[in-house]
Amino acid sequence: MSRTALLNIDTQQSFQHRDYWQEKDTPAFQQAMLGLIEGCASRSIPVVDIFHVDEDGPFSLQSGYVKPMAFLCHQPAVIFHKHVHNAFTDTGLDRWLRERDINRLIVCGIRTEQCCETTARVACDLGYAVTFVGEATLTFPMTHKVIALSADDLRHRTETVLDGRFADIKTVVETLESL
Repeated sequence: MSRTALLNIDTQQSFQHRDYWQEKDTPAFQQAMLGLIEGCASRSIPVVDIFHVDEDGPFSLQSGYVKPMAFLCHQPAVIFHKHVHNAFTDTGLDRWLRERDINRLIVCGIRTEQCCETTARVACDLGYAVTFVGEATLTFPMTHKVIALSADDLRHRTETVLDGRFADIKTVVETLESL
């Protein structure tokens, strides 16, 4: 029997205080996140909120921004703080999941190619079945040397490298239908 949890990675106000923050993709992200969270909650699937914390800046606890974005109104089953890109290292998340016999994870949140992708990879390596819901992740354009990647490019790249290796790639609807 598969037991499932939804990992909501870094959907926190800290990002709105970074110079790369953009509103362009936010409405679609919010709609996808709310649908996914609501669908999981209605199926008694625990929602786990994970927040990134740094020593200073908008990701520090002192900033007051390490809290859910304003559009989120769910009650998480538990909250973990992380200090690295994945949600498992030194957080207690793995122990919490195993104590509840949870072996399937749904990943969503902010940044698609960083903390969401890294969490999906580590979760797979730890033996969890992972569903990655790209439309319920958010990221921002990046440039490396002369190559610019849009948020859509980064999402596509992440889904491509995860699919069939580290995670099943599904939409919100496909994810909820599979539960």
